[in-house]
Amino acid sequence: MKTTGQIIAAIITLFLLAETGFAGEWEKSFDLSLNATQASYSNNWTGGEAGNFSWVWNANGIFNKQLSPGFQLKNTFKLAFGQTHTQLEDENGDEYWAKPKKSTDKIDLESVGLIDFNAFVEPFIAFRFESQFYDASVDTNKRYINPILLTESVGIAKQLLKKDKDDILTRLGLAIKHNINRDLQETGLDKFETVTATDGGIESNTDVKLVFNDKLSYIGKVTVYKALFFSDKDKVEGTESEDYWKAIDINWENSVTASIAKYVQVVFYTQLLYDKQISLKGRLKETLALGLTYKMF
Repeated sequence: MKTTGQIIAAIITLFLLAETGFAGEWEKSFDLSLNATQASYSNNWTGGEAGNFSWVWNANGIFNKQLSPGFQLKNTFKLAFGQTHTQLEDENGDEYWAKPKKSTDKIDLESVGLIDFNAFVEPFIAFRFESQFYDASVDTNKRYINPILLTESVGIAKQLLKKDKDDILTRLGLAIKHNINRDLQETGLDKFETVTATDGGIESNTDVKLVFNDKLSYIGKVTVYKALFFSDKDKVEGTESEDYWKAIDINWENSVTASIAKYVQVVFYTQLLYDKQISLKGRLKETLALGLTYKMF
């Protein structure tokens, strides 16, 4: 964790330097959105349908700045939270609203520093923080900002496209990942502990932002990671899953946004995940949302 603290301190220092009068200006975008869907049925409706109400709040931002002629800082963040409320019927036939369930929960912050040597590729250093607003996996033990995944990486980067608002950056390097799970309760015991697992390996990231016109845009990110070591490999040695940590992990996100009015947007989002330690099959998430959006800048 000492290395993590040093990386965080370095990033804070870079943010402070950004305000000391270097020539570059902030390239920034920030938007907030709220999407909701609702369905209800009368008491004499047949077929077993249940009323429901779902909402999702999103905040997305990009903040880039040329801190000096030879150093650029790129910052991105994605925040999302949503719940689904479902109407049920008790044994007496009376309808009631069940406790809401979380449908979306994401905290994803990343800062990338690029060193410009006027070469074909550029060195980079990056830090990424991933978590969720609260962990509802155990009803009796809700933990906020848990679990936490910290990724520190260094390597080489290539700016494939930089024109107006379009931006494609690809990176390849070495990464160290710390997975922190706080207040984890041991099965059958009234005991809690913080568990930290660390692994390291080779990571590739490609970030894409394409603005086709003032009505249509696309944002995508592909992360491919191959672990070379794992701190908890002894715990799974001799089991069926002892080599699962060696498999390649994939995270592919796509978001297409279409503005149909000043404050109304349609967003189509897909995410493909593959992590053999979590599931032997790929996991797919897909959402199509219509809602209110406010662009701050």
